Amino acid sequence: MSKPPAALRLDRLLANLGYGSRRDVQALVGAGRVLLDGVPVAEADGRIALAPDLPDRMTVRGRPLDPLPGLILMLNKPLGMTCSHKEAGPLVYSVLPERWRRRDPAISTVGRLDKETSGLLLMTDDGGLLHRIISPKSNVPKRYVATLDRPLRGDEAALFASGTMLLDGEEKPLLAAELEVLEPKLARLTIHEGRYHQVRRMFAAAGNHVVELHRDRMGGLDLPADLEPGQYRLLAAADIAAIFAGG
Repeated sequence: MSKPPAALRLDRLLANLGYGSRRDVQALVGAGRVLLDGVPVAEADGRIALAPDLPDRMTVRGRPLDPLPGLILMLNKPLGMTCSHKEAGPLVYSVLPERWRRRDPAISTVGRLDKETSGLLLMTDDGGLLHRIISPKSNVPKRYVATLDRPLRGDEAALFASGTMLLDGEEKPLLAAELEVLEPKLARLTIHEGRYHQVRRMFAAAGNHVVELHRDRMGGLDLPADLEPGQYRLLAAADIAAIFAGG
C-alpha cells in the first residue's frame, strides 16, 4: 500500500513557497484568491495534502500554484552569471521568478559552473537529491565542450585517461577522464569528479588554454538543443533517473 501524501497547513505551505508571510497568505485566503478545484479555500490554517497534482488543482491569484517542495530544474547557464547567492554581478538565481527566490527551503545550484562557463546547470530545493548527485559514490560524469587556444598535440587523450595525471598544487591524481577530439582546437571532455576549475586546469597542464567552455551533459541527461541560454525547465522523474543512468 502506498503512503498517503504528506500534509501541511495552507498558510505555511504558501509562505514557504514565497507567496508572502503567513499573514499575507491569510489575507489572500480571506479575499478568495486561493482556489482548490475551482472553489475558494475557506481556512488558511487548514491542512492540505501535498499530492503531486496539487499545482494542477490549486490557483493563487488566478495562476497555478508554484511547484511543490522537491523541485529540480535544468538551466542553460549563460556566460557571465555566477552560481552564488551573495557575489556581486549577475547571479543565476536572477533568471528564476522572484517568488522562487524566497522559497524555504531555498533553491540551490547542484555544484557550480564558473562565471565564464556556460551550459547545463541543475538547481534544486531538495538537499538530499543535491548531495546524492554530487556524491562521488554516485559517479555522475560531466561532459564539457572546450574550445582551445592552440591545436591539440595528440597525446592529451592518453594523458587524461591515465589516472595518474596530477594538477598543480595537488597530490592526489585525477580520475581517468575521456577526451574526444572534434576539431584541432575543439574537444569534448568527460570527467568523473569536480575539482576546482578542473577542465581548465587539465588543459593548462597539457600546455593549452581553454578559450570557451560549455557543459552539455550530466550523467545521461543532455542539455536540450531548444533550451536557450537563460532558459530553464523543470525536470520530471524520468529526467532525474537519467542523471544517474550515465554513471
